[in-house]
Amino acid sequence: MSENVQSAHSPDKSGAANEFVEIIKTVVYALLIALFLRVIFFQPFTIPSASMEPNLYEGDYIIVSKWSYGYSKHSVPFSPPILEGRLFEQKPHRGDIVVFKLPSDNRTDYIKRVIGLPGDRIQMRRGLLYLNGQPVKREPMSPVKMDTGYGFVREVARYRETIDGKSYVTQDFGTDGDLDNTDVYVVPEGHYFMMGDNRDNSSDSRVPPGAGGVGYVPAENLVGKARIIMLSWKPEASIFKPWTWVLDARPGRFFNILQ
Repeated sequence: MSENVQSAHSPDKSGAANEFVEIIKTVVYALLIALFLRVIFFQPFTIPSASMEPNLYEGDYIIVSKWSYGYSKHSVPFSPPILEGRLFEQKPHRGDIVVFKLPSDNRTDYIKRVIGLPGDRIQMRRGLLYLNGQPVKREPMSPVKMDTGYGFVREVARYRETIDGKSYVTQDFGTDGDLDNTDVYVVPEGHYFMMGDNRDNSSDSRVPPGAGGVGYVPAENLVGKARIIMLSWKPEASIFKPWTWVLDARPGRFFNILQ
């Protein structure tokens, strides 16, 4: 009788085990597909700071295309040393908004705008950007009021800057800040010069790594080109406070194509 009982129950145990194995396989396949899409095609990022305002705000959820500049070890999570240089490399253009790995640690994701290509000479004079000795075209726009913290509101200048036919808005607190007057930077071969659109609130290639800045960015460190703002929430929104998902949403920024 005991043999009959064991025989009667064994198909149920076998069926449950097979079902569990199938679930595990489905999860593994889904993760592999997600990893493939993330490495080859698209990767989402959340903007953590105000350095790219007024074009990207803290809390913007953006999509980055991974194929735009080819692939390097930084295209893969955790940047394993599986590839030197870039595969299928394509050069970025001045004005592109790019996600890259911070050169000082090759781990932290940063987002800035490409301003200088290899061999370019970059300089700031009284807040005006010079490229290869010539001022970059910009047109003044209406200033805006901004809360800079602790209830202190100040007027912020805005400009429409155009570089290589690409136009975007920058903002500036003045012409005498630490980064408004600089020496000439000569971009080394195989590197790029990055700047934030929020010119007085961006630690970018104007600041050397030893001072906590970005410095020149090696081509290998490029992760991808920012394409679109998919979603956006104010910094006060929290995943643990469901009501903020609606109250702190910025629907006017949903599905905005980036320039």
